[in-house]
Amino acid sequence: QVQLVESGGGLVQAGGSLRLSCAASGRIFSINDMGWYRQAPGKQRELVATITRGGSTNYADSVKGRFTISRDNAKNTVYLQMNSLKPEDTAVYYCNAVLRQSIVALAPSSYWGQGTQVTVSS
Repeated sequence: QVQLVESGGGLVQAGGSLRLSCAASGRIFSINDMGWYRQAPGKQRELVATITRGGSTNYADSVKGRFTISRDNAKNTVYLQMNSLKPEDTAVYYCNAVLRQSIVALAPSSYWGQGTQVTVSS
């Protein structure tokens, strides 16, 4: 089985910073894309940022210039550095990994972490 465990959420004042981490463990052959998504109360889950195995990144317009996604392939870990946080960034942040559990897997599968709360006070 595969587990994604997030850490680093919390309460911060507007303008502050937080760093989220997500470590994937279990039966993993290779990880393709990793990413962060968020869901605010009453809203749909939305993409925050993604990163390919080779390091190519994609960001939501709302976080460009403030958030930075990175990953350590040797540790199967993805990070999200969040700077200049705003109250509208308040949400549960979810880690996602698209991975193969074995060399014979026909297609990669998507896995999600349990989520970590980020609250930004004004």
